[in-house]
Amino acid sequence: MAEVICGLAERVVSGDRRAVGRAISLVEERHSAAVPLLRELFPHAGRALVIGVTGSPGAGKSTLVEKLAREYRSAGARVGIIAVDPTSPFSGGAILGDRIRMQALAGDEGVFIRSMATRGQLGGLASATYDAATVLDAAGYAVILIETVGVGQDEVDVARLADATLLLLVPGMGDDIQTFKAGVMEIADLYVINKADRPGVERTEQEVMALLSLASRADDWKPLVLSTVATDGQGIGPLREAIGRFRAFGEQTGAHARRRKEHWRVRLIEMLRQRLFEKAVAEAPRAAALDGLIEDLVAHRRDPYSLVDELVAGLGSQT
Repeated sequence: MAEVICGLAERVVSGDRRAVGRAISLVEERHSAAVPLLRELFPHAGRALVIGVTGSPGAGKSTLVEKLAREYRSAGARVGIIAVDPTSPFSGGAILGDRIRMQALAGDEGVFIRSMATRGQLGGLASATYDAATVLDAAGYAVILIETVGVGQDEVDVARLADATLLLLVPGMGDDIQTFKAGVMEIADLYVINKADRPGVERTEQEVMALLSLASRADDWKPLVLSTVATDGQGIGPLREAIGRFRAFGEQTGAHARRRKEHWRVRLIEMLRQRLFEKAVAEAPRAAALDGLIEDLVAHRRDPYSLVDELVAGLGSQT
């Protein structure tokens, strides 16, 4: 098994597209080989520019991601795209399938596209998205674009993974921008008013600027507001330049390093939480014993808080 994993890792690092696809599948399936594989790949990651693209459904995220990928390809960068779609309640798979909407890129060997289902994960990202990004990073994709589901202010996890987060808005949103304030509006680094050929662009820009004037950031970056018409590529070049400006700002001020550090702090805690949860489930009382505990709770002979403390303490004594 170890030799197989090392061989797959070597193929991924060499840029073998089939190996990259296989590695991401192992990660999605939570296969027993996934963690050993990621251990091999991790030292080769950490170089890619990860860009998160979020916003409400219908804002044109997929179209903008496609055009932005083309823009980076024209500069010679290999691009990985992770499109996170809602989960089908029947099959557990991705409903929309962004690969279908990005067929124009399908023939480009320098672009790797993968649709992933959320599978009930909150925050707009599939739980395997982080590890899939590590695979693409290790495979030498210089730019990784992550398109989230687009469900409103819960879309904040992308900021913990991305080096730069884009929030797409469209003209005529009105009070919807106020609704965003408590969540997504606070995590974006660049605000993109897409479909800017529609009426109301100036008003939307003024509303965004007004909200931004009330907020402050720890890194002192002043978020930019840009306009695009992704369907015909208008504004995509300036958007790439703005992303570059934000990255340069982060490197010059140390904000990029601090952001990466905070990302791994959150990620490590989340991984510990998941591992402890899996251990707790594996070592939970058998069904019969659990039924007895539940009967005690129903009869109020025991309280759930003490029971949980006892179960957790039992886990600690078995390690």
